[in-house]
This record gives sequence, C-alpha cells and structure tokens, in this order.
Amino acid sequence: MQKKYILGGTTAVVVLVLIGAFAFKVNAEKNVGVAARVNGEVISVDEVRRGYADNPQIAAQVPFNEFYEKAVDVFVNGKLLYQAATKANIEETPEYKEQLKIASEDLARKVFLEKIVEEQVNPARVQKFYEDEYVGKFVSKKEMGAKHILLDNEKTAKEVIAKLDKGGDFEKLAKEYTKDNTVDLGYFTEDLMVPEFTNAASKLKVGEYTKKPVKTQFGYHVIMLTDVRDSSPLPLAELEPQIKNILSQQVVAETFDKLHKEGTVEKFDLNGKKIPELKK
Repeated sequence: MQKKYILGGTTAVVVLVLIGAFAFKVNAEKNVGVAARVNGEVISVDEVRRGYADNPQIAAQVPFNEFYEKAVDVFVNGKLLYQAATKANIEETPEYKEQLKIASEDLARKVFLEKIVEEQVNPARVQKFYEDEYVGKFVSKKEMGAKHILLDNEKTAKEVIAKLDKGGDFEKLAKEYTKDNTVDLGYFTEDLMVPEFTNAASKLKVGEYTKKPVKTQFGYHVIMLTDVRDSSPLPLAELEPQIKNILSQQVVAETFDKLHKEGTVEKFDLNGKKIPELKK
C-alpha cells in the first residue's frame, strides 16, 4: 500500500512536470515570430529580418543571430517613440504636415524628438549648463600669443632670422616667405601645439623671436612671442552650439528612459522565449 502511494505521488509529479513543459511550449509557440510587444503592439521577427536585409553592409559582417537582440532594442525604442508621438497628436502639427512626403512613422518620430529637444534645450537650460559645467569647473592655464613664419628648409629659415637680426619687419618677412597663410596664431595653451613649437615659444620673452629655426613635422618655424596671459572662460555665444548638442543628446536619452519606464515592453528571442529586461 505504501509503495503504491509513493508510485502515485511520483506519477503526479511527472504529470505536473509534463503539464508545465507543455504550457511553456504553448507559451513559447505563441511568441514565435514575435520580436517584442510594446504596450501590446507587436513587432515581428520578420520586421527585424527586413531591417537586416536592408543593410547588406551589416549582413556581410554580422550573422542575424548576433544582429537580432541589439536590433530589437532599436525597434522597441522606435515603437515607443512613435506611440508617444501619436499620443501627442504630432501628425496634426504644421511641422508634420510640411514634411509628410517622408514615411509617416519615421516622420512622426523625427518631429516628436525635434519638438521635445526644442522645448527642453531652452536658453535657461543652456545658461545653467554653461555656468555649472563650464564656468564652474573652468581651470585657468597659461596662454601664449604667437606669430610664426613657416619655411620648407632650414637654410631659408636662417635667412629670415638674419634679416630680423638686421631690423627686418616680421610681418613683411612673413608675407614674403611663409608658406602658411596664418601668420598670427592667436592664443593657445601648451597642449594645443606640437611639443617642439611649445618648448621654443615658452623660452621667449614677449617681443622676442627664435634665434634658431624650430623644426616640426610641418617644416621650419621662426616664432615670435606676442603675449602671455592666464586663460579665461570662453563667452557663451562661442560655446552655445556645442552646449546645445550635448544637451540635445541628454534630452533624447532622457526621453527614451521615460518612455521605457512608462511603457510595457516584452522582448523575445528567435524561439519565442522572453528576453529578461536589464535593470538600469
């Protein structure tokens, strides 16, 4: 009797395992061909395959299995963005209608991101970034101001120096001899010039020129030091394009993070098995 009971228990366990396996198989089969579900909307594996086929330069280097998982993330981000754009009625905006010749889903994503960036990368945010991240962290360095005459060979460089020694005018000699259109190099810190140039210029006093030709990878230089000063922060107007670019990238990343947190995303491998989301 006891033996029969044990056998029955074992049989029950086996049946449960088989039922579980069957349920997993059915669940997996349900998702075969599904690359992801984004807020309930399906992205098919076929869509990812078409993206792969449309990029032969990638297909030539990476097998589809390696391409797949990263590509699914791209498709998910695109779908999240399109859904958000649709929810925001982006297709009713003048910007969208003006550019309607482009495929609508691509256009909706593009215009939505442009509007988000335009709204968030505003003058106040640019000013704050400039003050906090640039001016607030600025470290002053020694700057040198210099002019140079660039020659092809040492002999000609020595000839120019000889004329300077006799009272020749640096600017006039530069116009006559130099092969570089830029004579006045403005201000620079030591790290911005090749070492040979910096070393020679740093040994001069303001108004002095090098008594020997300075050889670099560009040729032979005759250098005159025009000034030395401590560097100061550049004005906002000069840095604004770079700051806007940095902030735009931040806003795009923040937008995707927000859409992922607010949305429901499920991703599946080629066998229909769910791919776990990595926690950020």
